[in-house]
Amino acid sequence: MRRRDLLAGAAGLAAGLAALSASVRAQEPVPVVASFSILADMVRQVGGERVAVTTLVGPNGDAHVYQPTPADAKALARARLLVLNGLGFEGWMARLQRSSGFKGAVAIASTGATTQARGEDDHGHAHSGSGGRARPAADPHAWQNLANAKVYAANIRDALVAADPEGRAAYAANAARFAAAVDALDAEVRAALAGIPAERRKVITTHDAFGYFGRAYGVTFLAPESVSTEAEASARDVAAIIRQIRADKVPAVFIENVTDPRLLEQIGRETGVRIGGTLFSDALSGPEGPAATYLDMVRHNVRTLVAALAP
Repeated sequence: MRRRDLLAGAAGLAAGLAALSASVRAQEPVPVVASFSILADMVRQVGGERVAVTTLVGPNGDAHVYQPTPADAKALARARLLVLNGLGFEGWMARLQRSSGFKGAVAIASTGATTQARGEDDHGHAHSGSGGRARPAADPHAWQNLANAKVYAANIRDALVAADPEGRAAYAANAARFAAAVDALDAEVRAALAGIPAERRKVITTHDAFGYFGRAYGVTFLAPESVSTEAEASARDVAAIIRQIRADKVPAVFIENVTDPRLLEQIGRETGVRIGGTLFSDALSGPEGPAATYLDMVRHNVRTLVAALAP
């Protein structure tokens, strides 16, 4: 009897420890890797305390030219979920996935978003750059349209539910809260821009990242085709931008947080056009900066635009 009791007690203890271990694992945050800071913030907004997010391309980082590190591979190997923008934005990701041995799930946040071609204006026409050729490839910067941000959040919610079914209610509530905040901000943006005359809604940036915002809110963003964050602008590029500023009577040029400001500073000196400030395009600011979250980023960009373009 004593031996049988001991065996039963040991079995019960083992079962209890296994249940406790499973409970502890269930309470641990879901390890998620997000490709860049804007997506990482969306994952945190939807995931809340149930997720632990690692960001590959951090604040003020340029995902176009990013080179993954060994630490990125280690973080990805431990993750249960990888969240990407898609639309060709993370050209380096496939190599990182292979090198890390990642076995988790992949969520493409832009799935189902309304997309447009690079350089496409608010009428659906493509702007040509100095080479005179339109770029038909999909523009990956879909998050710059607030309506698409709700699509991103819904995709992130569904991916988190698949990875952590017990968190379904929390993820749904958080995603709904985020969508409501996006709707409120959309109304705020439209009200802020309403006072800017149509002829003054023209700006120059050297990185073609604001096409979605421009189409959604009636602002023309001019960025010559040959200028990107991946290559230094040539003298011909600079001359093309200067001609464009003069021809289109652009009231302001804007520096982006992921680009070298010296080019636009030079253009400002040569044309007399004011530098309107810094816009956040592909990355958030640091936590103490003006664009620490996605919603803060959009709000900061609108305030910066309005301040520079107001008559």
